[in-house]
Amino acid sequence: MAVDLRRTRPLWATAAAVLSAAALAACGSGGGADPAAAPAPTSAAPSSATTPTDVGPPPIKGKLRGYATVRQLSDTADLVVRGEVEEAGFRVDEVLRTTTGSTVRAGARITLAPLPAGVPDLAHMSKLDAGQVVVLYLAQDPAAPTFRTLSGDFGVFDLTGSGAEAVATTRSQTMAVSGLNAEDPAASGHGFRTTLGQLRAVAAQAR
Repeated sequence: MAVDLRRTRPLWATAAAVLSAAALAACGSGGGADPAAAPAPTSAAPSSATTPTDVGPPPIKGKLRGYATVRQLSDTADLVVRGEVEEAGFRVDEVLRTTTGSTVRAGARITLAPLPAGVPDLAHMSKLDAGQVVVLYLAQDPAAPTFRTLSGDFGVFDLTGSGAEAVATTRSQTMAVSGLNAEDPAASGHGFRTTLGQLRAVAAQAR
């Protein structure tokens, strides 16, 4: 049976209009939806407040200076002497170096003062006992007629033998120089040995 296309055209138009309206409604409902809002940034508070409970130690006071060479000791010392420790002080047998204006001469007796109390390294220092023959690198107390060894054991050399070839050995293995005029890192911490003649030569060059 033949179909009259002229009679069916209005039906097609109506169907097309209905489909177009449905499509526009679908698009309108999808486009009008609000996008999901991003969560607002929040600052997360720590679970527990950090409160320092350990109080650090107070700053060290009176830390001793280290010396790397005999030359440094000689340049710094107010007095460099060879002699013997006595019960009441120190007998000077030879002055290797002295500052301008010093009245200390061979044969004099000087008073040695201990390091100030509270110096951290004080517990590791040796004692100068009567009868010990030594070379001392000394600093003079500006307020009293007394002397202290430079940085404790750094300023003490024990002598063995006599004359220029007498062996001079640092009192301490760790608080000791490692060379005459130049530092020897390999010898650091192992003590240092030289001769009285070499100590004299370096003292003579001191500024």
